[in-house]
Amino acid sequence: MESLRLNALNEILSTPRSQEVDSPQKITNFFAENVFDLKKAREYLSDEAYKSLVSSIKNQTKIDRKMGDQIASALKRWAQTKNVTHYTHWFQPLTGATAEKHDSFFTIKSDGTAIEEFDGNALIQQEPDASSFPSGGIRATFEARGYTAWDPSSPPFVVEIGNGRTLCIPTIFVSYTGESLDAKTPLLKSTVALEKAAVDVCQYFDKNITSVKPTLGWEQEYFVVDATLANARPDLIMTGRTLFGQAPAKGQQLEDHYFGAIPERVYAFMRDFENQAYKLGVPLKTRHNEVAPAQFECAPIFEEVNIAVDHNTLLMDLMVRVARRHNLLVLLHEKPFAKINGSGKHNNWSMATNTGVNLLAPGKTPKTNLMFLAFFVNTIKAVHDHADILRASIATAGNDHRLGANEAPPAIISIFTGKYLSDVLNEVEKRVGHDFDEQDEAMLKLDIHKSIPELMMDNTDRNRTSPFAFTGNKFEFRAVGSSENCAGPMTVLNTIVADALTDFKIEVDSIIEKGEKKEIALMQTIQKYIVESKNILFEGDGYSEAWAKEAEKRGLSNIKTTPLALDAFVSDAAKKLFSRFDIFTTKELEARHEIQLENYIKKIQIEARMMGELASTYILPPAVKYQNILIQNIKGLKELGFAEKDYSSQLQIAQKISEHVDVIGTRVKEMIEARKVANNISESRERAISYCDEVRKHFEVIRYHVDKLELLIDDELWELPRYRELLFVQ
Repeated sequence: MESLRLNALNEILSTPRSQEVDSPQKITNFFAENVFDLKKAREYLSDEAYKSLVSSIKNQTKIDRKMGDQIASALKRWAQTKNVTHYTHWFQPLTGATAEKHDSFFTIKSDGTAIEEFDGNALIQQEPDASSFPSGGIRATFEARGYTAWDPSSPPFVVEIGNGRTLCIPTIFVSYTGESLDAKTPLLKSTVALEKAAVDVCQYFDKNITSVKPTLGWEQEYFVVDATLANARPDLIMTGRTLFGQAPAKGQQLEDHYFGAIPERVYAFMRDFENQAYKLGVPLKTRHNEVAPAQFECAPIFEEVNIAVDHNTLLMDLMVRVARRHNLLVLLHEKPFAKINGSGKHNNWSMATNTGVNLLAPGKTPKTNLMFLAFFVNTIKAVHDHADILRASIATAGNDHRLGANEAPPAIISIFTGKYLSDVLNEVEKRVGHDFDEQDEAMLKLDIHKSIPELMMDNTDRNRTSPFAFTGNKFEFRAVGSSENCAGPMTVLNTIVADALTDFKIEVDSIIEKGEKKEIALMQTIQKYIVESKNILFEGDGYSEAWAKEAEKRGLSNIKTTPLALDAFVSDAAKKLFSRFDIFTTKELEARHEIQLENYIKKIQIEARMMGELASTYILPPAVKYQNILIQNIKGLKELGFAEKDYSSQLQIAQKISEHVDVIGTRVKEMIEARKVANNISESRERAISYCDEVRKHFEVIRYHVDKLELLIDDELWELPRYRELLFVQ
């Protein structure tokens, strides 16, 4: 009987696959057609309701119930033009995924009349049964009450699943007692904190600036494999990554996949999910092959951070769902395959003013360049002062395979600025102890305008080994994991920059109050921040051992595992930082710390169970079976009088199989015992450390010997689809 793997290969080769995808006209003709944006709101709402909605979006004010009823009625009318029958509050609980509970517009009145109904109460707030969502101890499991509340700044949208249509209303999710239990609530709070701090600093330069919004452009990396082959890999289905797998002869060493021609089947999938994304208002701009075989990337035009986060979480769901139509499986895990590149989600972050200025883009005049320098240096100061908290924001079991594992980027948080800006910062620092030239208003003396080229993108190289790099008019946070919700790291980044800017204004004002000119006060404080933060700046190879040693000398942390990295979330510094801007209470921080530890434990636990199961049922049986075949053949040759030299190769293979089988069996038993010990540890942090240090340490040893068996056993007996099949069968 053929193995599941061979059956899967036969099915792929024998099944014709249509690559046709309906290709509508220009993208602009259908972009955001399934989104209730302000353009559609203008069409469906009265002037009063429309102004109320716009005010709520711009000023973060609540919508009163009367206006809520009008908006809900308009939403229903619009949704019904698209044959929508149900609506849901779409939110992002602390599971790492999105959540939704569908309710129909249909209801029956007291007199038995059946009608379609959707009022302001249903739009603005719901009370889902939320007892099973992680709360980190904020609520007991028997306390089901939690509230979802509409976020007007993120427009409602209609999701199409087959022939069904559902109206999705982006919401926050909070507990009965008011604590945030989602990713969106703290993100929104952090944008408010950053806006206030940034506007205060902008007032030094331009009184017309009254609003500053953080912006985000994410780059989503992912793998695509055949679903039939993937379904023959229980580890891929259960954990999102291959726990075993011998590297193929050809991997990524020829560098021929990167930016290469997109395979036709994957191209059809891309066009399909892109069309669906465009309907939902996701402004996708690029698509291409990534470095590893079967790895790809897409990226949108940047948006305000809250919308960008919603769009990324929506797109991840969409990609997985659309892939099924093409009998493909999208892998968002950070490291689905060993020995080739993993996947990240580069977060390109900046700040934009209501006057149309990108605060991280060098300007054309000394004044605008001084404003740029102020925000540029404050961001550096923020990362320097809170590097450990930023590192904690990207700590997950999956990302541990990338960070500190000789792959982009390292676990050491550092900043790359590029040659031109390094020269500017060095020039400012050189003037320590010297008076600035008041006549030239400080920045003219430094000739910043001429030192910073207008088009930084063309003059600043990208350091692929840097976790946090300046790339012309934004900072690229490269360390975010591919499966992660961008909200977490963006909440931290917004908050730490708000913290730096708030202190910056206090220091500048204190110097001005002593009688110094504003420009001099600004330059003195900028200079002080450069000196205090320069240890975080690094332009070289982040992978090198020399950098690890240098970083240690500089006092920079190199925390390679999640359980230890997460400590920063409950440090005194974190509690002080987040409470300062009302982002998290101490209780909320401790709850999230607990949730993330539990998430780490469960993921390693699942991997350990899956590894033991695969070893026992998929690996050892065919190994023993093939060994017996060899033994019988050796016996036969001996009985026929053949000399030992005539079957020595078979004997050696049988001996190697025996050695590998013995180590696998022993290590699996030890891993199971280590898991039992870890499970008996009551304190989450210590249990997570035990899983990390005592359970996970068996993974690579078991994998090594399984992968060696893959090279020895008859191909027809090997059950698991091989890397060469998963990565190259299109």
